Amino acid sequence: MTRLSLLLLALSATLRAAEPYELRLETVTRGYDGKTCWVHPRAGAIPGPTPQVVMTMQKLLLTGSDVFYALNHVSSSDFGQTWTQPVEHGETLGRREEPGGVIVAACDFTPKWHAKTGKLLGTGHTVRYQGDKVIHDRPRETCFSVFDPKTSTWTPWQMMDMPKEAKFFNAGAGSVQRFDLENGDILLPIYFKAKEDKYYRVTVLRCGFDGRTLRYLEQGNDLGLESGRGVYEPSLTRCAGRFYLTLRNDTAGYVSVSDDGLHFSEPKKWCWTDGSDLGNYNTQQHWVTHKDRLYLVYTRRGANNDHVFRHRAPLFMAEVDQATLTVKRDTERILVPERGARLGNFAVCEVSENETWVTVAEWMQKNGPDIVIKPDNSYGADNSVFAARILWKDAR
Repeated sequence: MTRLSLLLLALSATLRAAEPYELRLETVTRGYDGKTCWVHPRAGAIPGPTPQVVMTMQKLLLTGSDVFYALNHVSSSDFGQTWTQPVEHGETLGRREEPGGVIVAACDFTPKWHAKTGKLLGTGHTVRYQGDKVIHDRPRETCFSVFDPKTSTWTPWQMMDMPKEAKFFNAGAGSVQRFDLENGDILLPIYFKAKEDKYYRVTVLRCGFDGRTLRYLEQGNDLGLESGRGVYEPSLTRCAGRFYLTLRNDTAGYVSVSDDGLHFSEPKKWCWTDGSDLGNYNTQQHWVTHKDRLYLVYTRRGANNDHVFRHRAPLFMAEVDQATLTVKRDTERILVPERGARLGNFAVCEVSENETWVTVAEWMQKNGPDIVIKPDNSYGADNSVFAARILWKDAR
């Protein structure tokens, strides 16, 4: 080994020692049959001496586009060392029939602990199919369900009532990250558009939750961008007294800020601190917060990943400069490595004050025309479901 290599290794070790966290990557499940794969593994933690982590996920039909089946869940009570087998909730979290041969399903679902009521509340949105094809101009609703840890069951998913306004024809909270206020109110970001509109817009709803029903109370301002499909899949957090919203767009990720969690600034494109483009596009991003530190989890171009669909792997995390709303390149770290499959649909779970998890599955579709990644692919992807455990050093 050359002297330069030794110096680089020493520098890398020094930088790792200075990081405020350690990372442990756990595999929840692995293996698949080449016909369906697990997607959207998202976890919520029920507090306790050893938190119970409940992760929902669902199967995707590989030969279709966003064709989802009933939600399942797995759980762990030993910090991810062991997991239960997947349990399908077809009766309560499965597909339903509507008139005219339409099938409606709940998807893009995220559980999160609601401290005020002591309930694990999951939110997502609906999707409608005709012959296992997504209906192009369709209504969409925010859906929700509540988990009962005593019976390991979920309540039948319900649609949240919304104001009867044309702009909310297609409106849902799919793949979003919500924030719960101390008084129990829920700040729930959604994206929406009127029938036949071209662009999605984003707003944050203030909702009430009594342990059974999620209720719309009010909304903040509308955020828009006349580019691609607009802005969508928003995620919300609060850090050091300020609220942050990150937004997906077809050509770049965007960020917006607020003092009250409802009324947000004009979206700003995500960049590195030197002003250059972050490289995230057409893929969601989510937040990790710890005390007064704010991190973004994302995918991007420029990581020897041109073979991955929309550059959606590896999965990165880096600290955000809160003053400039930029990403600090020298803090970037890979949470989940790339093995040829996309990792762009993921979620963040605060398991305890000591650790935060990022959960994701290898989505076994690639650029076409043959979109299915084979079980014996050369990169090694096998639809593994991962939990990247972020262990905070200052919590010890």
